[in-house]
This record gives sequence, structure tokens and C-alpha cells, in this order.
Amino acid sequence: MRTAVARAAACSCVIGLALAVTAAAQGRGGQGQPAVEKAPPPTGERVRVKVGHANVHMGPTTVNEVIVLAPKGTVLPVLGRRGEWVHVGMSPALRKTGMVMRWYKNEDNGWIHDSLLEVVKPDGP
Repeated sequence: MRTAVARAAACSCVIGLALAVTAAAQGRGGQGQPAVEKAPPPTGERVRVKVGHANVHMGPTTVNEVIVLAPKGTVLPVLGRRGEWVHVGMSPALRKTGMVMRWYKNEDNGWIHDSLLEVVKPDGP
């Protein structure tokens, strides 16, 4: 009887810990959670992928889930920056040209590390 009670108590602790970790991750833009619920408007700056493929993450860390791989030459509007990460808008065309890494949930923005991008100079007169 004591063994069964001890097992039930241990199981409850593990379940409680798992729920607490999940709730904490959801509040910080953890795995599978967008770091920004609604994307800000574009800044006017644009960037181009300068490597073979760039991971577009759900949030500004490598821990966040990869949504799509953007191919070299893809030009994206900048929505903002956070440290070494660039918040970019994603067009529906990227879903056709990029390599989809998971099923979309209507994401229209993501994060790419700035080392994979180059700034596109605006067209001048």
C-alpha cells in the first residue's frame, strides 16, 4: 500500500512540474509559441538571405521552432530587431519557394539571425 501511495505522489510531482514548465515556456515565446502575438508594421528596411538557406524561427533564439527555410536571395521586410536577431515578415510566396519545416498556423512573421542576412539598399534616384 505504501508503495502505491509513493508512486502516486511521485507521478503527481512529475505531472505538476511538466505543466509548470509548459506554462512558463508559453509566456516567453518558447518552442512552438510566437514571441510576438501580432507582428509590428514593417520598418521600411529590407534584408536578403545571403546563404544557401536561412532558418526562420518562431522566436529570436535557436531554441524556437523553425517554421521555414528561406532560400538564398529571398528579400524580406524588417519588422524589428532584438539583439542579433531580425524580426521579418513572411509573404505567402515564401511558403511556395521555401522549405516548409512544419505545418503553418497562419504565421506571417518570424526571426532570422542577422549573420545570415544582408541589408538591401533602397533604390535611389
